Amino acid sequence: MDQQIINLYDEYTHKPLKRDVFLQRLAKLTGGMSAALAVLSTLEISYAHAQTVSGQDDRIVTERITYPGADTTMKGYLARPKANGKYGSVLVIHENRGLNPHIEDVTRRLAIAGFLAMAPDALSAAGGTPPDEAQMRELFSKLDPEKTRQNFLKGLDYLKSRPDSNGKLGCVGFCWGGAMANQLAVHAPDLKAAVPFYGRQPDAADVPKIKATVQLHYGGLDERVNAGIPAYEEALKKAKVPYQLFVYEGAQHAFHNDTAGPRYNEAAAKLAWERTIGLFKEKLA
Repeated sequence: MDQQIINLYDEYTHKPLKRDVFLQRLAKLTGGMSAALAVLSTLEISYAHAQTVSGQDDRIVTERITYPGADTTMKGYLARPKANGKYGSVLVIHENRGLNPHIEDVTRRLAIAGFLAMAPDALSAAGGTPPDEAQMRELFSKLDPEKTRQNFLKGLDYLKSRPDSNGKLGCVGFCWGGAMANQLAVHAPDLKAAVPFYGRQPDAADVPKIKATVQLHYGGLDERVNAGIPAYEEALKKAKVPYQLFVYEGAQHAFHNDTAGPRYNEAAAKLAWERTIGLFKEKLA
């Protein structure tokens, strides 16, 4: 697919670009509105491919949970291995599409790998992630950054307090959640490992606060997010923060999301996930 089209869709999903303006610009790139709508249907998220691990898998246990947030009762989806025990604990942070079937599947994948995993819903105060994408985008635009960060930090507290947690904490986040994973690395001193996928970088001045090992994953074609890599890496080196940085050539933003149509890159997603699980096994066991 034409890179201009993917870049335009990335702008639409991450900036305040109204749908009618987006479609007009897409129509110019594709040659008409009919073609634009056809292309859009391939770009938009399809949850038909969201389940790689069934919620009924007999190796794991899943549940809907709540915990006290900064200003609301937070909702979340939790998965853990079926056997009783104490497990390394991972907070899963969704994209700017809320807690959806794909993120629930990612949470189950972590449980299969041997971790206690929980994905909070950033839109809990609004009743949870709505099915309507336009409403969801509006709700995200109204989130208070500080309260939202506190709600996710309290998610780490919740995980650590559970009797099935071994007390060792990690987080993984994607896109909007990748930026949040970077923020948790800055603001959660007991975090052992943070894995942001194509997430906005923290301010360089905040990097010395990071105590976790950071593993960073970026798509080589993701110019918008990748512009912040050099300053972040320089700050990590200067602060002597342990980190790994991987750029997957030819991969787009959202390359790990197997519901994201042409942006999904199976080879890059598989390798990045293997590296993620490897880090968690090293730091959270």
